[in-house]
Amino acid sequence: METFLQQIINGLVLGSMYALVALGYTMVYGIINLINFAHGEILMAGALTSWTVVTLLADSGLPGWALMVIALICAVAVCTFLNFTIEKIAYRPLRSAPRLAPLITAMGMSLLLQTLAMIVWK
Repeated sequence: METFLQQIINGLVLGSMYALVALGYTMVYGIINLINFAHGEILMAGALTSWTVVTLLADSGLPGWALMVIALICAVAVCTFLNFTIEKIAYRPLRSAPRLAPLITAMGMSLLLQTLAMIVWK
């Protein structure tokens, strides 16, 4: 029974992550009419940032809830910085361009973030 409950919780967590990504895609497309292919990579960067923070602070003696709060704040800060930078540098200059140019740029940002994550987190 314990395994069943753990699997239910795992399914709810994973489904919530999928719903969050889908909601983000929908909101971005509805507002600026751009499919942001880097949206999942931003989520990945936030998850890896929070994992790094928890790993670094694991031996600090802080309670688990404090580690999670600190990791959440760091992940939100990194994701906000990434989204702001990508929008300013890559997407905003292409607002009046033909529809193919922002689409190709979004795919390029996705590949760039994946490669940077592989370099930083090996």
